[in-house]
Amino acid sequence: MKPLRILIAEDEAVIAMLLEEVLAAMGHEVCANVSTAQEAVAAAARHNPDLLVIDAGLGEGSGIEAVAIISGVAPVAHIFMTGHVAAVRAACPNAIILAKPFHEAELVAAIEQAIPE
Repeated sequence: MKPLRILIAEDEAVIAMLLEEVLAAMGHEVCANVSTAQEAVAAAARHNPDLLVIDAGLGEGSGIEAVAIISGVAPVAHIFMTGHVAAVRAACPNAIILAKPFHEAELVAAIEQAIPE
């Protein structure tokens, strides 16, 4: 898989840092690591990422709403992370969902689904 520019939006600092380390070790560039929906929208406009890995339920705002705003400007591949798969699936039936907690292999599979070669 080619290296991607990835924007992370995760309000749990430890998860965000670990995810950034894993993605970097996989050869991807994390162009931004933010914790709110508003920051995700601003960072997406500023960095034009290839992929969003975004918590569906951010502490401040909704990752689902942030993706809707971002995609309204320009479509971008995205993966929702969540501990509440059924709720996200109900809101976004065709979404690529990474259930928390997850293993690296599941992250790789989600990226390959979001960005098919």
